[in-house]
Order: sequence, then C-alpha cells, then structure tokens
Amino acid sequence: MSTVSGALPSSDSPALKFQVVATQGKARSARMVLPHFTAETPMFMPVGTQGSVKGMCTEQLLDCGCHVILGNTYHLENRPGSDLVAQMDGLHKFIGWPRGMLTDSGGFQMVSLLHLAEITEEGVTFQSPVDGSQMLLTPEQSIQIQNRLGADIIMALDDVVPATNVDQARFLEATHRTTRWLDRCIAAHGRSNEQNLFAIVQGGLDPELRKISMSDLIKRDTPGFAIGGLAGGESKDDFWRVVAQCAEGLPPGKPRYVMGIGYPLDIVVCSALGADMYDSVYPTRTARFGVALVPTGVLKLKNAEYAKDFGPIDADCSCSTCRQYSRSYLHNVVTRNQPSAAVLVSMHNIAYTQALTKVIRGAIEAQAFPDWVRAYLRGMFPRGDVPAWVRDAMVSAGISLQGVATAPPAPAALVEAAGAE
Repeated sequence: MSTVSGALPSSDSPALKFQVVATQGKARSARMVLPHFTAETPMFMPVGTQGSVKGMCTEQLLDCGCHVILGNTYHLENRPGSDLVAQMDGLHKFIGWPRGMLTDSGGFQMVSLLHLAEITEEGVTFQSPVDGSQMLLTPEQSIQIQNRLGADIIMALDDVVPATNVDQARFLEATHRTTRWLDRCIAAHGRSNEQNLFAIVQGGLDPELRKISMSDLIKRDTPGFAIGGLAGGESKDDFWRVVAQCAEGLPPGKPRYVMGIGYPLDIVVCSALGADMYDSVYPTRTARFGVALVPTGVLKLKNAEYAKDFGPIDADCSCSTCRQYSRSYLHNVVTRNQPSAAVLVSMHNIAYTQALTKVIRGAIEAQAFPDWVRAYLRGMFPRGDVPAWVRDAMVSAGISLQGVATAPPAPAALVEAAGAE
C-alpha cells in the first residue's frame, strides 16, 4: 500500500508531534516536531558521547544538515556533570546546538562497560573508567540526570543484554525488568511537557519475548519507542527479523528508533522495514581510520591507489570536503596521521548519512522508493551478489530485487514464517 495524502498515522504528545507524510510499502517519511527543531524521518543522528561529535563543531554539523544529535547520560554525568550543564540552561546552550537532541539512558554501558558494572533490580553500579569511583545509576537517577541535561528526547533506563548472550533466563529477566524500570522512569520524569521519554523494546532474538516487551511498553503510551539490544554481534539475518517484527508491532503513529545503527546498508534496509531513526558512532569512528562512505561502499583513503587521484571522495557529494579537497590530498593527511584528516573525513561521512536519509525520504514521498532501493543495491553490488539477508529483508518489505540480485531470495512464505517463529 502506498499513500502520500489522506489519513496517515500521527500522534500528539505534549512535547512531540509526529505525522507520517507518505508511505510506500512498509517505508514511511514523517515529520517530528520537537521543542527545538522539526526533524524529518527517516533520519540518522550522529553521536556526541560527551556532548560533542568527535572531529566536528556545531557549525559543521549544521552545514551537514543534521536534525538531531546524541549525548550519553553516563559519560556526561561523569564529566562535566549534569549540575554544571543545568547551570547553562541545559545541553543545547552548553554545546551551542540549536536543533534536536537525544540523550541515552546509560543503559548501553551495561554492555560496553560490562566488566565495570553490576546490575541489580535497584539499578546499575558502575566503576568509573576515569578514577575508579563507584556510581549507582537507577532509573530515577537516569531520568533526573536527563531532565537536567534537557534534551528533546530522553531514553528510559533499560536492562541491556548482548544479543549474543546464550542465557535465555537472563533475557527473560531483562525483558520484564525493562518494563518495571520504565514505570519508575515515568514516575520520576519531571519535565514531560518539555522532554519526550522513549521506551526501549528488549527481548533479545526471541520473537515471543519481543512480543511481550512491545505489548507491555505500548500500554505505557510513551511518545516514541526504540528497538534496543541489537548491533551487538548478532547475525544480520537475526538483526533484520527483529527490526521487521518490532516495526510491524509498534504503534504506526509514533516514531520507531533502531538504536546503534550506522552502516548505510542497514539504514536502507531498516527504512524499508518501516523504521524512522538511527544512531551510531560508526561514520565518525571509521573516518578516524581514513575510511570514507561512498555509494558503492567504503573508500579506504590510506590505500596507495589514491596517492595520485585528484578527484573528490564522491563527485556527487556537496559537502565542503568533497568541494575543496582531492583524494590525493586526503591520502596525504590520512597516512601522515594529521589531525585535520579525521575532521575532513568525518565531515564527509556525516554529510553522506544526512544526504542518504534525505534521498530516502524524497524517494518515499515521490512514490519511487522500490526503484531507488534497486538502484542503490546495483551501485553497491554491481555483480548482483546482494547478501542473502538483504534479499530476504526486501521480500519482507515487499520490494522485488529481480534483475538486481543474482541469487533468488528465500520464498516469501518461508521468510515471513521464520520472522514469526
């Protein structure tokens, strides 16, 4: 079903208005009105862990067209501290960012700093990687910190278990604890007219647990929902099936945020499955290794083949890096580990993610999304070797890859049945 007008899903929360403006298949384009900015989805959000996106300043992020950026609750509370940020009327003024902001809850650190964390029903006790001091993060404290930081979107503290964990009892515990913690977050939230609390779906790779989690969280009627517990080493086949199940099961009138997603191909696939928001350190982290994102995949600027290549990273990119610098110059600064290298490649990579999601929105609104997906995959896989997980995901999304993929996807009935198991 494709729609560009008429009755499309929407929701109206005190600090967030969400309106789907076009759909094609499962993909959708929407407008999300936040206190500081009207964001358009699908969108990619760069990660500024400690209040700044590494290698980039506010003006550069604005030039790249970013709508929303992220901050990390755990790290911001460690340094510089939410009380200090609150003295400057919140994170927006502290970092000089005029558009949308999202702060995570600190839950992800249960995975990334697992060796320094102890998880109980009360909350999570971390040992600071800076000075070794103990920090107890409860659902109430996470929300209080985020209230002081003042982001447009704040995340509930969830019990995060890596998808590769083999302990089913741990996933069951985390699924129900995430709901209990959400209730505590809602009760502690003191700025619901100014900040939007998103719930996070957990359940690992178990479709039944994901179903239970969604059912419980939807009853809490938060302004938006995130799909958590992915991008942690699970297979791509498992990854897309969880995204498909959750996108299908979450309310159509509210934003759907797939956490930790930054590979361009993943963004395309998730958007085809009906997701709206993504974040990751990948574009800036890979830039610091001299790797640039391009429509055909990645361009490793350290390689000797670029030493005398006088073209831009991407001839179709309008970012300042591509307008002013050649691959040859970038090869020179990357191989010499010049600080400017990370800045220039980061600017390009962030601009690429913003351009990618803008094109996705435009294709959906022009009712040309399936054709655009096929063209995108032809560019990335010119030999037709589209990965099996992508082929199967496109079956679920209702997008034919005939003439694009050399190997046929699994029969649609098998794809849908596997996703429902």
